[in-house]
Amino acid sequence: MSQAALFSIRKECPPGACACDRERLLDDLQSDAARVLLLTREEEKRLIERIGRITTYDELQRISALMRKQLGIVLHIAPGAREVRTVRGFQILLEEQPGLCRKTQQTIPAAVRKCLENHPAIVFALLDAHDLLGAAASPASSQTAAGPDFLP
Repeated sequence: MSQAALFSIRKECPPGACACDRERLLDDLQSDAARVLLLTREEEKRLIERIGRITTYDELQRISALMRKQLGIVLHIAPGAREVRTVRGFQILLEEQPGLCRKTQQTIPAAVRKCLENHPAIVFALLDAHDLLGAAASPASSQTAAGPDFLP
């Protein structure tokens, strides 16, 4: 029995629609990089729904870690090089890898962006994680043993 018969793998994209290099991964299904083929269209829909249910920064990090561990998909979310006035100011992308469909490279970041739009607390946590809110100068760190410095 072939390895492909033991688990369901993503069907190939229509010719010319994608350049995911899926065939190269099919030659060696034992490789670590072939894990991405486990993300079938049905599983991708479930993942998008799961991303849509994220409500905290910790959940976002946990889902990102699970994507990396189970599928080898690396998600990068960072504030843009310029100002971040809206969620559009974030760079959200998946690291390129063989077998990762072009459509998937668009739908997962779009789902994350929508999640960020719906949950501003996650946006602030992301900005704070990148030290853009000045966490080092937070009110808690400016207090002395006698209390806040604005009291007489």
